Amino acid sequence: MLERMRDGTLPPPPFIALLGLRIAEVADGRVTFTAEPTEAAYNPLGLVHGGWIATILDSAIGTSLTTLMPPGKAVVSIDLQVRYFKPLTAASGIVRCEGSVINLGRNYGTGEARLIDASGRIHAHATSTCAVIVSEARSA
Repeated sequence: MLERMRDGTLPPPPFIALLGLRIAEVADGRVTFTAEPTEAAYNPLGLVHGGWIATILDSAIGTSLTTLMPPGKAVVSIDLQVRYFKPLTAASGIVRCEGSVINLGRNYGTGEARLIDASGRIHAHATSTCAVIVSEARSA
């Protein structure tokens, strides 16, 4: 399903489209999103809101874990720890968010993600633990 979203033959979930995320790469235990921050995500300081960044990091981690889920199983975040290193603005251009699995057990999985600009500078890093659940979500 994720490969079909990447290839454009299956639309992404509405929230992913709202954020402007695009799946650039999908592999077992790994996913890379790209996005272009815009002023629509600015906070009162004129910077991209940390919530936009956290959501992208969380999505990359959850999606990386999803690549290893059997049919009928999914993951939901139970915690998220974000570290912000460098502010993000519309002038930052297209950013990459690389998510990967650290560990996956029967009931829980842990992953990490990095948000990186075109110059290779890291803007934020996150780790998250997700619960493995039974899913009735759409299948492709």
